[in-house]
Amino acid sequence: MTRQEERHRSREGLLHAEKAEALRPSLEDAYRSSVDSDDRLDSLDLNADDNSRQSKWIKLSKWSWIPTQPPWSSGYTYQDSQNKEQPTPSRRRGLRRWMLPRKTCFLVTLILALGLLAVVGSGALWVYKVAPVDGQSPPWYPTPRGGTIKSWDESYKKAEALVKKMSLVEKVNITTGTGWSQDLCVGNTAPANGVGFPPLCLQDGPLGLRFSDHSTAFPAGVTVGATWNRDLMYQRGKAHGQEAKGKGINIILGPSMGPIGRMPAGGRNWEGFGSDPVLQAVAASQTIKGIQDAGVIATAKHYVLNEQEHFRKSFEWGLPHALSSNIDDRTLHELYLWPFAESVRAGVASVMCSYNMVNNSYACGNSKLLNGILKDELGFQGFVQSDWLAQRSGVASALSGLDMSMPGDGLHWMDGKALWGGLLTQAILNGSLPLERLNDMVTRTVAAWYQLGQDNQTQWPAPPPEGNGGPNFSSWTDKKVGRIHVGSDDKTTAVVNKFVDVQGKGKDFHGRLAKQIATEGTVLVKNEDGILPLNRKGRSDGKANDAKFRVGVFGEDAGPGHGPNFCDDRDCNQGTLGSGWGSGAVEFPYLVTPLKALESAFDPESVKVVSVLSNTVPVKSSSALLGGQDLCIVFVNSDAGEGFVSWGNVRGDRNDLHLQKGGDKLVQQVASDCGNGAGQTIVVVHAVGPVDLERWIDLPGIKAVLLANLPGEESGNALVDVLFGDVDASGRLPYTVGKSLDDYGKGGQILYYPNAVIPQQNFDERLYIDYRHFDKYSISPRYEFGFGLSYTTFAFSNLILTTSKPKSSLPSPRPELLNPSSYDNAIPDPSTALFPPNFRKLKKYIYPYITSTSEIKPGHYPYPDGFSVTQPPSPAGGGEGGNPSLFETHVAVKVTLKNTGNRKGKQVVQVYVTFPNDIVDESTGETIEFPVKVLRGFEKVELDAGKSIDVKIELTRKDLSYWSRRGNWVMPTEGKFTVLVGASSRDLPLKAEW
Repeated sequence: MTRQEERHRSREGLLHAEKAEALRPSLEDAYRSSVDSDDRLDSLDLNADDNSRQSKWIKLSKWSWIPTQPPWSSGYTYQDSQNKEQPTPSRRRGLRRWMLPRKTCFLVTLILALGLLAVVGSGALWVYKVAPVDGQSPPWYPTPRGGTIKSWDESYKKAEALVKKMSLVEKVNITTGTGWSQDLCVGNTAPANGVGFPPLCLQDGPLGLRFSDHSTAFPAGVTVGATWNRDLMYQRGKAHGQEAKGKGINIILGPSMGPIGRMPAGGRNWEGFGSDPVLQAVAASQTIKGIQDAGVIATAKHYVLNEQEHFRKSFEWGLPHALSSNIDDRTLHELYLWPFAESVRAGVASVMCSYNMVNNSYACGNSKLLNGILKDELGFQGFVQSDWLAQRSGVASALSGLDMSMPGDGLHWMDGKALWGGLLTQAILNGSLPLERLNDMVTRTVAAWYQLGQDNQTQWPAPPPEGNGGPNFSSWTDKKVGRIHVGSDDKTTAVVNKFVDVQGKGKDFHGRLAKQIATEGTVLVKNEDGILPLNRKGRSDGKANDAKFRVGVFGEDAGPGHGPNFCDDRDCNQGTLGSGWGSGAVEFPYLVTPLKALESAFDPESVKVVSVLSNTVPVKSSSALLGGQDLCIVFVNSDAGEGFVSWGNVRGDRNDLHLQKGGDKLVQQVASDCGNGAGQTIVVVHAVGPVDLERWIDLPGIKAVLLANLPGEESGNALVDVLFGDVDASGRLPYTVGKSLDDYGKGGQILYYPNAVIPQQNFDERLYIDYRHFDKYSISPRYEFGFGLSYTTFAFSNLILTTSKPKSSLPSPRPELLNPSSYDNAIPDPSTALFPPNFRKLKKYIYPYITSTSEIKPGHYPYPDGFSVTQPPSPAGGGEGGNPSLFETHVAVKVTLKNTGNRKGKQVVQVYVTFPNDIVDESTGETIEFPVKVLRGFEKVELDAGKSIDVKIELTRKDLSYWSRRGNWVMPTEGKFTVLVGASSRDLPLKAEW
């Protein structure tokens, strides 16, 4: 599908497009919704009776059936088996406006209107019990300057020397994006030509290269987390970085470690690695190391507490402000901040602040989060960039620690009215923003560039006209020649797509890696009667039979649908599900479907495979298609994604944990009728997170269930490797599968309707999410966190704890840091910031210049409360990720693992810690409550049959500490820790005390 075709379906791109150009519609319409109805959305009724969604059928071949149109829509182009184009009903191309899809917009407006009536009727706005506090997050000023950590020292010295040569407007150029779609990438900075610093290209996303060609669609983060394999986490990051470098991308907008998965129905949980801080942290840090070892800047996002899509962003849901995530300091540190701290410790060079508020202060303008925690306590040396339009203030956000405004536009998309750009120049010249702060903003970005070796022009050639470097693709067209500045009025064209293949070749082909990740990220949760692994000849009993073994494959999720890229940003659920939707999705170069792989895997001489690629088996053919099978494999799914777009009534976050598109009924029908009740059924689930299996999991005909997560381009091949036992089933759950959504507790529920003009989401459950919640309240899950079956068996024995360092309450004193970069902070003459003579300004392009010196009017700037109070450094700081003594080993855990089965297999050794009871904080006198147990380490091991190995896992001071109100990590010195070791959070046969 060309991008001209995508334009007709897009939710992102340009607000206005030239008729002759293949462009994407704008994020202005993506983040605001249509006043007009969307035919596709209005026609979809997921709650409709199955019979009401039945459609006409065509036969692709003797044994394959597909519906003539998707059961959820009548407005799409598709092709039949002879690739003849079918009639094409229209699809709406109008611009989306300022609120929600029409139905949700109406509901939100109605709620607000009723609230207004309540004001008139009762004198008090119903949505508030008390007036909201304006900014409950404490102030933390000034911003700590970078260049204080030894590992960054050389890069900062180089950056300081370069920045000292820059003019004011060149500095501003580096801090402010040029505007959405003004250049080739989704985010672009302008150059500092006078000193030879190039423009930077920032590109989504966490699982591949968005809007790119000839690049890999890797398995999603949730699938990577399900591997529990540190090496694969690193290798995926390395390949991702290599592909980005090959496309001329300086900065990858990933990995994602927020959301962590507090709410199992959260729309973007799939971009992260699982619902535990340690698992998330290990995967994130390994990914970052891989990306940056390839020379590309990684971005840890979304910082922080962006746990749901509803109300995440101003105006996106018809409300003037984003949701506020309200949290206590201990929960923030021990749960949600943990992966970011480990990312900083891994040397991440960029952090992206999120859309939402935290304690009623926008994350991108929250001085406590950015200055106090990230830059002081965690010692972050790189630069903070905003999520796209997450910046909600000008000088205030700079003072609070924001370093780069993306994409450069201000409060609204593509209106040319930046919050920084020329206004930042004005703020420096009139004295509102200290030049010292701007110098640090610029130095942090330039130092990151040096730190990753991007000054090496052999590896990173200069962009045109000086060289042939820079991005070699365009996010806005698939044509070879296209406009350079698409979002402006400039019609200049050039070769913008060079179609560079970055997928690797031969043994280095990244599809091989994608397949291995998808394989190890497939979790086998049920395997009755040893039905798996399958036999390629069908029968595993060895008995002779002249009749072919009959296998039926059922479900739309088994097939290609209308192709993997049919919907832009993958924003619909059709065909087999390989990815969620949104800015974290990519264009699939190909997608191997489960049906295709199964047809190739079974021996055609002894097995006959038939398929029904729909979630409704044709009534007239039901008896023959189901009753005639020996084995039935049914494919079902559940999709979600980013909140700027909806699929049906799924508006980012899922509405529940049930299978979508009638999946539960399909499974029930197949399990009941397969082989007229005598057949065996295998269920494969592709999903963005946990699904409710209770409607069918205990049916007698269901013999095996695999949770294959989001497998990426090698979906079918990876699944076949597991089904047929070419590799062991070694995936383990990165989340808990509960028996109902209610099992996850109050904190696990999406806030679907606003409870205030500024929606308030209180994290009252504190530390108790996912398995911690299930443990605290003694709730039996269907499948616990860390669970997964293997084709072999393992035994754990000989648990030994060795003390490396004795217990002590507090970390070592904060070490002395290096002196940061220093500059002459004299304000330059305003005339140096004027637009150059005869300068041609492009419409809506963001520039750093001022138009007249008369714009500079010094005056009193209303600095935020607490700005004049210098905060003391955190005792928990002093190094990247925190005080270096936090990462010293105190306990070495050793355990023997033996493969007691008859084949090679992989097992994940999981180490959990239970804290001592009755701990009282010495400084506050409060009794400290702990979860029943917390994951603190893991290691994936492969063993041949009968072989044993000693596995060693180290526990650090931080692993054995809690965050105290005194503002530091405290290790309990009284009582005993219990270390538990085993195969899952509820299968821990070994324990020892320390």
